[in-house]
Amino acid sequence: MKVLAIASAGGHWIQLLRLKPAFEGHSLVFMSTKLCFAETVKGYNFYRIPDANRREKLRLFYSMFCITKRIILLQPDLVITTGAAPGLLGIIAGKICGAKTVWIDSIANVEKISMSCKIASSFADRTYTQWPELTTEKIIFNGNVLS
Repeated sequence: MKVLAIASAGGHWIQLLRLKPAFEGHSLVFMSTKLCFAETVKGYNFYRIPDANRREKLRLFYSMFCITKRIILLQPDLVITTGAAPGLLGIIAGKICGAKTVWIDSIANVEKISMSCKIASSFADRTYTQWPELTTEKIIFNGNVLS
């Protein structure tokens, strides 16, 4: 199985790296917003994508174009993300291209689900929270990636 793991910088990237052992034995590819992150995943293919957020509408479109193009070329079986906007765009593009999709909301979202998670729950095959109090009909708690 080919797995595309995508996340933006900071805690999203750190949490994504914690998932790496879950994909041993599979073809794992990483995608993020900082080229220097390639150093943290030596031995794996890594692709830099442009960062964007909801306040940068044109940049969101550009990022979506770049992410979709890469997903079409990679043809992953699974797209998994810990957020934020680039991860959401990856979930949407992955779903459109026929991949299974998984969103894991950041552990930092203690009191409420992120806006990106709410949107992802409409597209992703599975959507997870890392806090049991935040579960809904569509958003599942199954532990957290930092423990």
